[in-house]
Amino acid sequence: MDLDTVRTFVAAADAGQFQEAAAELAVTQQAVSKRIAALERNLGVRLFTRTARGAELTIDGQAFLPHARELLRAAERAVESVRPGRRPLRVDVINSRGAASGLMRGFHRAHPEIDLDVMMLFEIETAVTAIRSGAIDASFRAVVAPGRPLPEDIESVRVIDEPLQLLTGPAHALAGARSVTVAQLAGHRIWMPGIVPGTEWGAYYDDLVAEFGLTIEATGPNFGSDALLDTIADTPALATFMGEHTRLAWPADHGLRRIPVTSPTPVYPHSLLWHRDNPHPALTILRTHLAATTTGHYAADTWTPDWVLPR
Repeated sequence: MDLDTVRTFVAAADAGQFQEAAAELAVTQQAVSKRIAALERNLGVRLFTRTARGAELTIDGQAFLPHARELLRAAERAVESVRPGRRPLRVDVINSRGAASGLMRGFHRAHPEIDLDVMMLFEIETAVTAIRSGAIDASFRAVVAPGRPLPEDIESVRVIDEPLQLLTGPAHALAGARSVTVAQLAGHRIWMPGIVPGTEWGAYYDDLVAEFGLTIEATGPNFGSDALLDTIADTPALATFMGEHTRLAWPADHGLRRIPVTSPTPVYPHSLLWHRDNPHPALTILRTHLAATTTGHYAADTWTPDWVLPR
């Protein structure tokens, strides 16, 4: 159903005259008459009766009027749902417990007036496609793997470099250390069943292994963080890596230890990605907030792969 004809019908019903409706809509009276006639043909009924005083609704016109108003309200709601500045800012944070989720929680506390839709997309290709199509406004991604550069219409900025920590159970050989060097990790089994080949984090850990001769095992099914924590707590021979800003909770009797890694500190570089032509005003506010509140990168002795996007 053509919304212009519906809008014209409502205007004529409210005004009681085609001439006044034409003035309100900034069209000619002839245009109003043609639109009403087209709507009547579409519905198969007469909507108005011409009188000396103007135009009065028929019984069918009276029945149709409330539905016509609802059609126009629905159309306006549909437009508002996608209008930049009126709809929520849609941001991909990859997962609910990582650094990106924490950054968005901080943004929400600082700007509670901004509506947010937070989602979790898995692969970077999915996120980039969603950014380019307008399905989302921004995505937090750690790195872009070699041979997979970002499209030219995608902008990015590194917002925070997250140091890795070693997570061990209470009986692990390194559990009592206040910090460990990367060299001390050689020969220890680091279990990370969440690593998926072809992802940006998979490429990151591949380079970490190659650079420092570490042993990272991604074997076995990934039953989630709770199962990982249970296994690390009960297995003295296993440890895992965890980002400093990753927020996980475990039972007190697990006795897990989070140990800083040094000399150098491997850092995981989180970047914000967005489309260069995205007009959503809250996206600019988010970028300004991140620039003012994140520490960027750690100036001390750190490591990232050579192919990580520069700052």
